[in-house]
Amino acid sequence: MRVKCSLLMATALAAASFAATAGAAELKKIAEIAIPGTPMDSFDISFVDQKTQRYYLADRNNKAVDVFDAKDNKFIGRAEGFVGVGMVDGKPASSVSGPNGVLVIGDQIWAGDGDSTIKIIDIKTLKIVETIPSGGQKRANEMTYDPKDQIFIIGMQNEKPPFTLMVSTKPGHKIIGKLMMPDATDGNEQPVYNPADGLVYQSIPQLKNEEKKGGVAVIDPRTAKLVKILDVENCSPNGLAFGPDGNFVLGCTADGKKMDKSPPIITVMNFKTGKVVANVPEIGAADMVAYSKKNNQYYTASRAMPEGPVLGVIDAKTNKLVQKIALKGGNPHSVGVNDNNGHVFVPVGAQGGGCSCIQVYGM
Repeated sequence: MRVKCSLLMATALAAASFAATAGAAELKKIAEIAIPGTPMDSFDISFVDQKTQRYYLADRNNKAVDVFDAKDNKFIGRAEGFVGVGMVDGKPASSVSGPNGVLVIGDQIWAGDGDSTIKIIDIKTLKIVETIPSGGQKRANEMTYDPKDQIFIIGMQNEKPPFTLMVSTKPGHKIIGKLMMPDATDGNEQPVYNPADGLVYQSIPQLKNEEKKGGVAVIDPRTAKLVKILDVENCSPNGLAFGPDGNFVLGCTADGKKMDKSPPIITVMNFKTGKVVANVPEIGAADMVAYSKKNNQYYTASRAMPEGPVLGVIDAKTNKLVQKIALKGGNPHSVGVNDNNGHVFVPVGAQGGGCSCIQVYGM
């Protein structure tokens, strides 16, 4: 009885502590941006260009990259010409759909497509001006950019084996190298360039068919060589975003159902030590993650939590969960931040009673 009472008291105190901290965060929905055209239920990565305060979303239903004003929260236009929702055996399949990853390099938008190509868009006209074959057969997926060496890096998650491609952004767009990843037995996910050491850190959901073991591949983009792999347990990482003090957050897909029922967690690691800094409980089931320097918070697009999809908010100083915001329907697995005003953008699809819109959150 004493043990049971102690456990109940500890749970109550933890809940009270979380509630108090969550109240302090005060992140609330402040706007919804309607998406014109075909109602959206298939989309992928989103990206905020901090310089121009433009928000870009890979919108498969409209076969386009959608462009939004991230300052005034309005739709601006779209760059069309992507494959859209691809089908395999009569069913929609992400492996052949596009667009997928998207980012801005100078006056161009670079995006991965479902036909295994990289498409370059003129940012003024929103027209595709060049198409680069990846050498693969399935979708060109998530990406990052090394501005120092002018190298574009993209993961080819659905290839057998998956590989990460390095492409020069200089005229001619020479293929610098292809890093094959035979040990990434469930594909490769989000790569992120780290200016502190000039290396790329890429999420690997599973290593060597071990269900509960994933990792972060550390890659030299100049040579397309693997430097090392940082092991991570019970996470199955998808998203990755750098925060303060050399830390980065992983979007763990662990949700209490997959991976031998590993409970939902979000893992924070340090690139200098290669060690886990914190495993944040009560939040996980995530795909994309983001960091706001202005708010000093991590955000998780936790689409598969047991209680339903949520936007997770983690204090990047303490690595504690401070808020969970319920999201209705729509497979919300993408998240971006405008650090000019601290606003957080979450696309929500039409399925399950979702809004087919961009939900905007702020303090």
